[in-house]
Amino acid sequence: MDSPPFKTRFAPSPTGLLHLGNIRTALFNYLLARQAGGIFLLRLEDTDAMRGHEKYARALADDLRWLSLEWNEGAGAGGQQGPYAQSERGAIYKEYFAALEESGQAYPCFCSEHELAIARKTAIAGGRPPRYSGKCRVLSRADVAARFGRGEPATWRFRVAEGARLEFEDKVRGPQAFATSDIGDFIIRRSDGTPAFFFCNAIDDAVMGVTLVVRGEDHLTNTPRQIMLLRALGLTVPEYAHIALVVGADGAPLSKRTGSRSVQELREQGFLPAAIHNYLARLGHSYDDNSLLTLDRLAALFSVTRLHRAPARYDEAQLMHWQREALLHLSADEIWRSMGEPVHALVPPDKREAFISAVRANVIFPAEALRWAQIVFTDTLAMTHPAHAAITAAGEEFFDVLRRALEKHGTDFKAVSDMLRQALAVNGKSLFQPLRAVLTGELDGPEMAKLLPLIGVDRARKRISKYLAS
Repeated sequence: MDSPPFKTRFAPSPTGLLHLGNIRTALFNYLLARQAGGIFLLRLEDTDAMRGHEKYARALADDLRWLSLEWNEGAGAGGQQGPYAQSERGAIYKEYFAALEESGQAYPCFCSEHELAIARKTAIAGGRPPRYSGKCRVLSRADVAARFGRGEPATWRFRVAEGARLEFEDKVRGPQAFATSDIGDFIIRRSDGTPAFFFCNAIDDAVMGVTLVVRGEDHLTNTPRQIMLLRALGLTVPEYAHIALVVGADGAPLSKRTGSRSVQELREQGFLPAAIHNYLARLGHSYDDNSLLTLDRLAALFSVTRLHRAPARYDEAQLMHWQREALLHLSADEIWRSMGEPVHALVPPDKREAFISAVRANVIFPAEALRWAQIVFTDTLAMTHPAHAAITAAGEEFFDVLRRALEKHGTDFKAVSDMLRQALAVNGKSLFQPLRAVLTGELDGPEMAKLLPLIGVDRARKRISKYLAS
């Protein structure tokens, strides 16, 4: 009999925009499936109670497609095990819940939240695991019927075998062992009739044929419960790999406050998919090759054996490094497209190639390209304070000579700067800082030898006159 195809999954809850931590999990699952020639599944863990999840479901699909993390099965792609949204799978969950109830492995619990809270506090104070006491597991059928007859609300719990030991091999964290006595009977259906998260999650993984579940280590304690459920139902248990969480500089889980941004924000800022791929694939995972890798190459070299157990620390500088590397690998046409429509509207068609050549080594994001397009091709120039100070320190004579140099040599920057050097005996910062400052309003930036021909003599002359008059 053929073994089932290798299958991973990404199962987000569409309650907001995808952030770096979410997309890293998606990327790891995608890379593993692609390397194995297997299936990458997208499943939406929504509920009927969610509001507005359709908007976020569309947004996360757009984000995945922008990053080229195309799924082979699931929402929007189809497959044999649909539907692929939790909110549409209620009948499937009821079927498996009924099987547990009929076999006596699920029972109603009438304990109130107040009772349970007191029991948890008492257990913790006594140094015991805060597990359910099992108070309702011994109720007779008559007692249960009577309490339902009085309209008492009840959750449903899974009956966990006492005194057993559940073991499994985690692909990242190695051998894992849990005492069932520490787990206790856990809720699989709430009093309002909705199934618990990890019940649906486990059923869907098994029914959809997921062979490897790659998820955050914060789900590790759910795993023994899910394994028990699947075994009780006679369903296939997948393998598990619990990856390290991403943390900020303070060691706390990454949040918006500590630098986490949505994929949408990264895209709007101008980050390239290749930069995000290369950064996140190395966030808690190691490669011997430190060059920029294509998605195919990242997949070919990805391995669960190279996943780290220690928390993965988010580093903005590393993300910026990969953005620079990704830009270096773009063609001139790709650079131009990445700069965006506002830049395209300012740069004359006959100056396009020269502009790209001038600024590509100095811009990381479209906003920076736009800034240099405005500097070069408009008459509105914002002057930084350091640039203004450099102009003041240079004195009027410097700019009188600069005017004459432009009249004589035009946009030949080397000839212009040589004339200033010889006439005024200036060099280094004393020469180049005021020269750059008056022409661009900045003290740093692209090579002036490439910028001056784009600025032109007329615009350069006007800028000199303006700042000498101010």
